[in-house]
Amino acid sequence: MSVKTIAIGNDHGGTELKFEILKRLENSGYTVINKGTDTTDAVDYPDMAKLVCDEVNSGNADCGILICGTGIGIGISANKIKGIRAAMCSDCFSAKMARVHNNANVITFGARTIGPELAWSIVESYLSAEFEGGRHEKRVEKIMALENL
Repeated sequence: MSVKTIAIGNDHGGTELKFEILKRLENSGYTVINKGTDTTDAVDYPDMAKLVCDEVNSGNADCGILICGTGIGIGISANKIKGIRAAMCSDCFSAKMARVHNNANVITFGARTIGPELAWSIVESYLSAEFEGGRHEKRVEKIMALENL
């Protein structure tokens, strides 16, 4: 799947990094749907996760990026939403594998745990990868079946 449109969201802890990533995405030719807060006033990360995941699930966005202080809470929240496979990534290899093996449709990371250059490298690694399918397809189907338990 070639990514053209990306939904991005954040809580107050991820505002500054969100703007950095958003700007780089737009400069790289992506259409970006900004669903996060644009201020540092406190908001609840589950609400921001839902906004981005709704864009992904509806097909308005090809994938999503979520940013909070650590990437953990917003990622846990995203994975509670049916249809979402969110992967918290703090390195480029994990970001690539999240796509190649797990067909993750959302990535998360923490603004307080990684800097803007690493965050951008993670985003590039994720976006440049493609799902391999094959033996991984069965595993992704099993992941998705867990939603119905």
